[in-house]
Amino acid sequence: MSIERVIEPWQEGSVVRSTLRALLATRRLVPILVVSLPLIFLQWRLSRDRLAAPIGVLMCISFVLVAPVSFRVLFPDGLELSHGAIRLLLYCVIGLGVVLGVGGALPILLEMGPTLLTMRSSLLVCVTLFLVGGWGLGRDILFEQSLARERARAERLAAEAEHAQLLALRSHLDPHFLFNTLNAIAEWCREDGETAERSVLQLAGILRAILAGVRAATWPLEEELKLVKDLFALHALRDPNLFELQWNVASDTRRAAVPPMIVLPLAENAIKHGPAKGYRGVVSVEATRHGDTIEIAIESPGPYAGPREGSDGLPTVERRLRIAYGDLASFHIGPAGARTRVRLVLPIRSTGVEIAA
Repeated sequence: MSIERVIEPWQEGSVVRSTLRALLATRRLVPILVVSLPLIFLQWRLSRDRLAAPIGVLMCISFVLVAPVSFRVLFPDGLELSHGAIRLLLYCVIGLGVVLGVGGALPILLEMGPTLLTMRSSLLVCVTLFLVGGWGLGRDILFEQSLARERARAERLAAEAEHAQLLALRSHLDPHFLFNTLNAIAEWCREDGETAERSVLQLAGILRAILAGVRAATWPLEEELKLVKDLFALHALRDPNLFELQWNVASDTRRAAVPPMIVLPLAENAIKHGPAKGYRGVVSVEATRHGDTIEIAIESPGPYAGPREGSDGLPTVERRLRIAYGDLASFHIGPAGARTRVRLVLPIRSTGVEIAA
């Protein structure tokens, strides 16, 4: 499975377009309007010239558009001393140029009278607003995009970690079980060719399904449980009296999407520490739906002995659940009388994924 390239928001288009897009976000547009509209209103009310309001609008628009864009272009990583004084000086020159051009030169060309925002004392305040406002907006946009970058990076790392877990699962089946099965098949080849053929086909089907699951991010629960049933059938081929299988899977759970091979280690664990250790009896598999969640439970004969030191099977399942669902999924294993019960609760995600053979 290849990790698709993610197009992050800071990589879309130029700095100018990304900045303008960020300024239109509600969390910035509302404060900008809250500051600009009163200034325009006062410019109109306290100035007699008929062009006072249009000049006020033009000044606000020029400040909002030019200030954060120029800050981001000059300081792409934020305002740092390592940039030296040249960029800071250039930023100040841009601010002076915009303010004096729109608020100083343009009113003179239009032969306007004095207005609130174009008086000499006001122009100094406007220059300050330009520099500080551009720094604040540009810095806020930079922080937001840095946060988006880190979130995207975390998601990619989580996906890569999930992929690494799946690759490891290619060889997750107990090696002893595989070796014993292959040895049994070798004996059956001499004594019972039909049983040997069935076991080879079932083992091949299990390995084929595992390789298919590695290439998928999710697959339907019915595919996962089919793999579990094949595993049980292969154990039963080696010893038909090893256990009795009870299967109770609700039809409305079968198309729910689950991470591939999230149940398989639990089924393998149930056989390994139950019937394979001499605890004969019923192994039950249940899958039921409860609202927006599905519950998968496997119960096997034999008392629960607690977590084994150095075991990586169940901890791997827990890590994969955290990667796939965060806090939305739960996992529990413990005693059920003289038996052991493992229980998974997963949020429902429907899928129409077709699993290649």
